Amino acid sequence: MARREGIDPEAAKEEIFAYCKRKGALAVGVADLETLERIAPPGHRPTDLMPKVKSVIALGVGGQTQGAWALPAKALGYFGSTESRAYTIAYGCAFFIENRFGIRSIYCPPDMDTEAGPRVPLQSLKLHAEVAGIGARSFAGDILLHPDFGYMYFASVFTELELPPDEPMQDNPCPAPSCVSLYRKTGQTPCMKFCPVQCLSGEIDEDGNQALMRYDMAACAEMTQQFEAVPSMIADAVQARDSVEREDALFDADNKILWYKMSVGSGGLLAQCFECMRVCPIATQAPQADPVRRFEFAEADGE
Repeated sequence: MARREGIDPEAAKEEIFAYCKRKGALAVGVADLETLERIAPPGHRPTDLMPKVKSVIALGVGGQTQGAWALPAKALGYFGSTESRAYTIAYGCAFFIENRFGIRSIYCPPDMDTEAGPRVPLQSLKLHAEVAGIGARSFAGDILLHPDFGYMYFASVFTELELPPDEPMQDNPCPAPSCVSLYRKTGQTPCMKFCPVQCLSGEIDEDGNQALMRYDMAACAEMTQQFEAVPSMIADAVQARDSVEREDALFDADNKILWYKMSVGSGGLLAQCFECMRVCPIATQAPQADPVRRFEFAEADGE
């Protein structure tokens, strides 16, 4: 791989951002590497994955359409996720950097750390995006929100190309004014009120800003992140007392859905819950929160 000489970091950054947006990214940023190294725990820092990394690029793609938010919960679990699109763009971006500049790059895997367990990721894509300034943490379990695009899915690219970093968002769009109003009356924001397992809580200060956010990940995971569903199902079948009990363990109504998702190669193999985002005014009503609004903004800008 021949390294291109005389690379202008600012110009290279513009080219990379343009590539990502051309492929469908709504927001792109470069996270400050020193900040990531300081915050991320040992074993999950960027240099633990790529020792010579110089820049961490974060990108976000649009979440649901307005139509998806109106679906019943059992259907929204199928229609809600666009994360695979973010990963595809990041994968292509890594190749783009190597082809264009001759500098090593990798698509940061969004997967779990096999040594740390099924709920510990190799890298925090959320941290990358937050430090890169393309999302801010919300009351909804630290889900990142963007003031213009609302709810996005994120992906990251690591590269040995040194790029100037961006700043984190100065103003957090969460909580929205309507959320502050409800909190003043009831002590809960919409996401707290409508969480099916009540795993969200927090406090808003006198200025209407986040003062404290609590997220019970265990309660949330019990319903929405059943990474152990398939092995648990198989274990129940192996331990069944007879053929009837074994058939029930493998083919009851809920388990059939898992087999179906596996057979059709669904990206949403596991259960998902979007109820906190369904009632979030930022996720659903941000200026460019759905494709129709984004198209209207692009037309207005003459793009």
